[in-house]
Amino acid sequence: TSTNALMERLHLKYQQKPWSETLKLVHFCMDKPLQRPDSNAPDGPLLSCMEKIQRALHDKSLFSVMNRLESLSKQKGLNAHVSPSGNACYITSSMFYIEVQLEKDGEVMDVKLAHLGEDPVVKLTFSQLFLFGRMKNYDAFGKSLEDLSNLYQISGNSEMKAKGYFALQALEKDLYSMSLLDRTQDVNRVTEVLHGKVGHLVPRTGGTPMNIEFYISPYQVLEAELNPGSQVCGTKAVVTVEGTDTLHKLPLSPLFVDSQAGEDGHPTFLPLTDELSMDLPAFFVLKFHQPIPMSSSSIEEIQRLTGIKKNHLIPGIQITGLKLAPLYELIVQSTLQEKCSEDLSTHKSCFFVSLPDCPKHCYFINKGSEESDLAGALVSKIPFSHPKCVPGVIEILRHQVAYNSLISSCVSEKHINEDDSELLYFEVVPHKNTSFSVFFLHPVKENLACVIIDVTTSREVQCRLHLNPQDPTLNSSDDFITRAVKRCMSVPVVMRAIFRNAAKVKAES
Repeated sequence: TSTNALMERLHLKYQQKPWSETLKLVHFCMDKPLQRPDSNAPDGPLLSCMEKIQRALHDKSLFSVMNRLESLSKQKGLNAHVSPSGNACYITSSMFYIEVQLEKDGEVMDVKLAHLGEDPVVKLTFSQLFLFGRMKNYDAFGKSLEDLSNLYQISGNSEMKAKGYFALQALEKDLYSMSLLDRTQDVNRVTEVLHGKVGHLVPRTGGTPMNIEFYISPYQVLEAELNPGSQVCGTKAVVTVEGTDTLHKLPLSPLFVDSQAGEDGHPTFLPLTDELSMDLPAFFVLKFHQPIPMSSSSIEEIQRLTGIKKNHLIPGIQITGLKLAPLYELIVQSTLQEKCSEDLSTHKSCFFVSLPDCPKHCYFINKGSEESDLAGALVSKIPFSHPKCVPGVIEILRHQVAYNSLISSCVSEKHINEDDSELLYFEVVPHKNTSFSVFFLHPVKENLACVIIDVTTSREVQCRLHLNPQDPTLNSSDDFITRAVKRCMSVPVVMRAIFRNAAKVKAES
C-alpha cells in the first residue's frame, strides 16, 4: 500500500542517521504550529494525535527541553547553542543573550538575561512565564523573545540599536520618577490610575514593555472593591521605542531633575543638550492594546504637545488624504467589537439596553457628521520624543476615554427588540468638543426634555436638565444628575434615576 511504501522510504532515508538527529527532526516538525484538529477532516485524528504526543513530550528530559528551546529560538530569528556541560542553553542575538540553566531532569534552575554591555541578571519573569512546572508555556516564552527583539527594531548597526535601547531606558527612568510625584505611602492602584501624573505604571521586565494604566471606570472600581485580589484592568498603553524614516532627538540619559514639581505644578527636566541626547531614526511610542476612538480636536491637542506630525498618529494615512469618520460611529464600532463575540454591523444606530427595575431603554445614537470636532479617528499609538509631554498626553487620553465610556454605555449588542415590553426612548446627540445631549419624552407630558452632559475633564462633569417651562419638575436637580453621572459614568443608569424621581413626583401628585 501507499502507506507501507512511504514508511519504507522513510526507513531507508534515516537508517544511516543517529537516533538523536531523528529526534531533533521530530521535535522541529512538532514545534510548527498546528491547525485546530477537525474531526471530519481526513487528517483530523492524526493532528489530534500529534497534539497529544506534543503535550506528552513536554519536559520529559533535559534533551527534549534543549531541543524545544533551540527550535523556538530559530523560529524567532535568534541563535541558540548548548553549553559544553549540556545543562545550559544560550539564546543570542547581536543585542542580547539569554542563558537558561537546567537540571538533569529538564527542570529549570534559573534564566539570566543580559543586554549589550550589561551583566547578566536573573529574570524571574521568564521563569514564571514558562519554566516552572511540568507543562512549560513555550508560547509565552516565545512572545517574550519577540518582545525582546522588538526593543531593537531600529535601522542601523548594533551601536545605533544600542543607543535606541539606552534612550528607552532613560525614558523609563524618567516616567518612573514622575510616577512617584505626589505619591503617598497608602496610595492605592485606582487612585494612581485616575490621578497619577503618568497613571499606574508597571516597569518593563525582560521583553515585556513598561505599561501605563490611565483610566478605569466606576463599575470596574466597584468590581475590584467587591472582589479583592481580582485582576480588574482599565485602559492601558505600553511604552516602547520604534524605528522611523526620519531622525528625532531622543534623550540618552534621564532628564528628570527633582522629585518636586516645578512652580507651575509640572515636573522639571534638564535641557535636551547634545551631551544628553542623540539624533536617532526612532521615536518613543505609547501603544494601545485596542485602538482608541479620538476626536480630531484631541488628536490636534496631542500633536501640539508632542510636536510629532499627525500622519504618524494614524499609520499609513497621509495628512493630506486623511478621511476622518464621525466620532460616534467609531465609538459604536469600538464598543461593539469589545462587547460582542460575533461581528455586528457598525452602521447600527439603535440599541436596546435592559436595566433592573426599569422599563427597557431604546437609544438612538445620532452619529453626526464628519465635520469639525464631530470627526475622529481610531488611534493605535502616539509617538513622542520627550518625557515631559507624557503627563499631558495621559490627561488628554483620560478625558477622551471618559467621554467615550459615557457614549458607549448606550451601546449594546441588542439592536432588535426581542419582546413587546414597555420601552423608553432616548436620542443621544453630539455637541462640539466633549458635550452631548440626551433627548427623551417628559414622563408626564408629551413634550421633549433634554439632559446636556459636558465632560469637562476626565474627573469633572457638568449636567443641565432642560424642560418645557409649562411641564412639571422631574425632581432631579442639575447637581443630582451631575453627581449621578460622576458616580457611574453610565447614561442608562442616570436616566433610570431621573425617571424614578419623576415617578415619585407623579405618585405624590
